[in-house]
Amino acid sequence: MDRRETAALLAYIGRLDPRTIRTDHAEARDQIAQWHELLEEVPLATPHGWDACVVARRHIRLSAYQILPADIARPWESYKRDRLHRHTDPTPLADPDDQAAWTAELVGTRRAVATGTAQPVAYRQLTGRRADPRLGARLEQVGSCIPPEARAALAPFRRARAAREAALAQGQPDALSVRCDWCQAPAGEPCRRRRIGPDGFARGSAVRDEPHPCRKDLAATQQGQQTAMA
Repeated sequence: MDRRETAALLAYIGRLDPRTIRTDHAEARDQIAQWHELLEEVPLATPHGWDACVVARRHIRLSAYQILPADIARPWESYKRDRLHRHTDPTPLADPDDQAAWTAELVGTRRAVATGTAQPVAYRQLTGRRADPRLGARLEQVGSCIPPEARAALAPFRRARAAREAALAQGQPDALSVRCDWCQAPAGEPCRRRRIGPDGFARGSAVRDEPHPCRKDLAATQQGQQTAMA
């Protein structure tokens, strides 16, 4: 704020707290100079929520101590810090190859947000919502969200999944639905090759394309039990 705004702020404070009034002309001039020196970077008001008069009134209403310039400057620093914490830098419009222009635009945007001349830019948060029932019906109709052509193209890179899908297509039990007693792979995870070293500890854990035979037998046994109970 400039000297005129500083004088206006002191006049407002003097109406609320007469202890700050200086009757001598020289003392009043020195008081304005002192407050202006300390609050030169603090605006009197901004378009987005900052008003030094409101801050001064709050202090006088809640505190028994005479107001000081720090009681105005401290809330201003908190105001700037809060706005920058809620701000996400938008992509500058400047050419990314022009580093100086790119940086200058970022700095200018942050300064505008911090000083209250622009609102913080925030990305919208993804919120949870119920799935569209039509989507479930569509997935049941097509069978999978991955087209058959894409599934066939991915098969060489997902050999364990491809082997599982092929077994299910042939009506075989899903071996990955149970835990493997050999490699200790949990349900849903592919089996792994266990190489035991001389010290008795496992030395390898490469993924197997095919489940271990004991896992297949366990899955077949559970499937038979479920069929018998049904």
